[in-house]
Amino acid sequence: MRGLKIESTWKLVMVLGLALVALSEVRAVHGAQLSPTQCKEERRLAVNMCKPIVFGQPPPPGCCERVRLSHYQCVCPIFTPRVANLITVNKAIKLFQSCGRRVPHNFKCGSLYFP
Repeated sequence: MRGLKIESTWKLVMVLGLALVALSEVRAVHGAQLSPTQCKEERRLAVNMCKPIVFGQPPPPGCCERVRLSHYQCVCPIFTPRVANLITVNKAIKLFQSCGRRVPHNFKCGSLYFP
């Protein structure tokens, strides 16, 4: 039973990491505010498109597309201190790079900090 709990926790961490994928294109929303519903949809799409990563596979093209289209304002708020402790920043950066994106130096997203 304990192994199942650890596996579930790891999968949760990976899914949350997938949400982080949406951050790779750090850009401002020019003159438009996204509604909470729109942000929720962006998070849902990113998680669904990037599920193969949970199983150790490389990000599929649809996942990388979400990386380029999602707004960081929608994703950053989910990275509380507790969630940030579960995510390895270096792994997230490698994931971004595999999608052809870079994370700016000194970028802060929720409780995550990218030096």
